[in-house]
Amino acid sequence: PASFAQARIWLDERIQFDPDKPQIAIYNMPFIYQLPPGHTLSIKQLRHALHLTVNKHPSLHTSLYFDIQNNLLMQRVIAHEDEIKNKNDNMFSVIQTTYETHEQLNEILHDEKRNPHLFDLAQGVVFRCHIIYYRQISSNHLLSDKDLIIFNFHHAQFDFPSMDVFLHDLNQAYTTSQLLCDDNTNLRYLDYAVIGQQMSMSGANMFWLDALHECKLDQSLSLPYDRYRLLNEHRTNRTTSVTFDFGQSLSHHFLLYASSNLVQLQYLVLTIYFVFLFKLANGDKDLCIGMTVDNRYRDEFKSIIGLFENVIPLRCQLDPQWSFHQLLV
Repeated sequence: PASFAQARIWLDERIQFDPDKPQIAIYNMPFIYQLPPGHTLSIKQLRHALHLTVNKHPSLHTSLYFDIQNNLLMQRVIAHEDEIKNKNDNMFSVIQTTYETHEQLNEILHDEKRNPHLFDLAQGVVFRCHIIYYRQISSNHLLSDKDLIIFNFHHAQFDFPSMDVFLHDLNQAYTTSQLLCDDNTNLRYLDYAVIGQQMSMSGANMFWLDALHECKLDQSLSLPYDRYRLLNEHRTNRTTSVTFDFGQSLSHHFLLYASSNLVQLQYLVLTIYFVFLFKLANGDKDLCIGMTVDNRYRDEFKSIIGLFENVIPLRCQLDPQWSFHQLLV
C-alpha cells in the first residue's frame, strides 16, 4: 500500500485539478545545481551515476495506482525488466536544452516547477534530469560553470531531506563509478509505508485530541491582508518565498541569546514567530500553525529516499503577561 503522506498528495492532486486536464503542477520539486567557476563535469559519467543512484533507490522508479477492487492506493516498484517490456529502457529521462538570456532561463525553470506533464505517477515516472547549456550543447560532452542541471522529482516519492541522500549517492557513483548498498539496512520505503498502515493510531489520536482540545482549527487568524479574497475565489496554489538578511550584528545577538539560554535555534525562531503572530492577530492568545517534520524515526530510514515528511499542528497558548523568556522556556 501507499503511505498516508502519498495518499494525501495523490488525492489532493485529484481534488484540486481535473486529472485529464491539469492546469498547473503543485508537487514538482526541482533542485538547481551549478558547477563552481573553472570546473567541468562529464555528461557520460553523470548519466552512469544517475542510473546507479536511481537503481539503488526504488522510490525513484515506483508507480502509484488506485486498486479499485480493494479500494486502496497502492505502489509498485517498476523493475528494469518492466521497462524493457514496455519498450522503454530508462527509468528516468535526461533532457538537454540551451539558453542565452536570463528570460529564457527563467522560462525553463518555471516550466520545470509548474508543468503538470513532466511526471506520470501511474507509470512510475517520478524523476527527471534537465541539462541546460549556455548558448549551445557541448560538443565535448562536458558541462561548464555557465551550464545548469535541474534534478526534478515528484513530491509523492521525494521530500527535502531526500536530497541529501540523493546528492551523497550521486557523488559517490560519479566519483567511483559504483554505488555500494548500505549494509546497515534492508528496509525500503515500501516497508515504511506498510509499518505506517499497520501501526495502531489509538495512542496518537488520544495525544492529538488532548493537545488540540478546544482549539478552533476551523477559524483563521484575523491577520491583516493586502486584499480580501472571496470564499468561492479560484485558488492557484502558488506560493511566494521571501528571503531577508538579519545582518551580522543582529545574527550575532541571536546566536548569543540561544547559546546563553541553552535553547536550540529552531525553538528560538518558533518563539519569535509566535510573538509576531500574536501581534499581527490582534492579541489572539491561542495560536496554531503547521510544521513540517522529517519523520525518519528510525536510523535505517535516514539513508532512504522517499516521502517521509509529515505536517503536524504546533499549538501555542500564551499569556500576554509573560516575558519573552517565560514563553521560550
